[in-house]
Amino acid sequence: MQQVQGYFDLQYEAVKEAFAALFDDPQERGGALCIQVEGETVIDLWCGTADKNGEHAWNTDTIANLFSCTKTFTAVTALQLVGEGKLALDAPVASVWPEFAAAGKENITLRQLLSHRAGLPAVREMLPPEALYQWDTMTAALAAETPWWTPGEGHGYAAITYGWLVGELLRRVDGKGPGESIVARTAQPLGLDFHVGLADQEFYRVAEISRAKGNFGDASAQRLLKTMMSEPASMSTRAFANPPSIMTSTNKPEWRRMQQPAANGHGNARSLAGFYSGLLNGRLLDSQLLAELTREHSVGEDKTLLTQTRFGLGCMLDQPNVPNGTYGLGPRAFGHPGAGGSIGFADPECKVAFGFVTNTLGPYVLMDPRAQKLARTLGECL
Repeated sequence: MQQVQGYFDLQYEAVKEAFAALFDDPQERGGALCIQVEGETVIDLWCGTADKNGEHAWNTDTIANLFSCTKTFTAVTALQLVGEGKLALDAPVASVWPEFAAAGKENITLRQLLSHRAGLPAVREMLPPEALYQWDTMTAALAAETPWWTPGEGHGYAAITYGWLVGELLRRVDGKGPGESIVARTAQPLGLDFHVGLADQEFYRVAEISRAKGNFGDASAQRLLKTMMSEPASMSTRAFANPPSIMTSTNKPEWRRMQQPAANGHGNARSLAGFYSGLLNGRLLDSQLLAELTREHSVGEDKTLLTQTRFGLGCMLDQPNVPNGTYGLGPRAFGHPGAGGSIGFADPECKVAFGFVTNTLGPYVLMDPRAQKLARTLGECL
């Protein structure tokens, strides 16, 4: 039996027990959970191992690749720049990035990029594996790309292209690397251990990520997997496998170092909970911009994920009646899951900020059942 470390408020003992129970599964390696209620930390727990071989314990300062949990940090940074008048939600992207106007994209807006409505979740022409680490190669490919559907009509999740599309705008208007911009505007003011572009001297504390075996997930996970196996040139496949290195780079040093603000933020459960507390208490965005972030912009069948999704601007909104689309608390919850199970979200009605981080990747497309169970248990304690 692995020992759970950390702190919990006795009112939330059931959540601690639910977290401990995850590690009854012999495949579960390591993870952390942090929950803040009205800005107070009521749970700060970690357990298990940080490496694939089970030799190194998960520690209080272990961080992990948070995958798409990064996207909301990126969106908040963009919205801060909107608040400063350096970007505009409804101005053409090409007004800041002229090359982007090619191939019928002259009217695409930042709002459409943030809400996955721009028609650019993938690049059609196969790129070499090393292109993943070449910012200029990727932004040039996207600037030249023709939208996969009429921009603004319907939505399709931009799993990784979101990072280059929004990140290039941040780079152009904020005058620094997109990761530096995001960290300076979100993590540093709140004192969060969160990084987009990790320094080599931090590598020693990064959890190695690996997949759980033998679990094929729910129907939507299986549908997407089947498409990727049988339709190599489909938009969904290209979104996750072009460049082909996307799926295999997580533990590589060059992946950790790069600033890819769709998917390579590194942090811990505290940094996720702290970020969402910062949003709830108005420290990152004013109420008007927060309302834009969390207002429904896209809902329905997702052209990339082939399941129902609901988005604000760079955040995923709760779908109470969709089993793989609910955070497990209230209908106004907003946040973002990351590939394989990590998740950060806020529930404004319960005044809850929630962060769960794992290095044991599950197969689910949207919400991971582990995090949902923890959130439901939390709801019973409130």
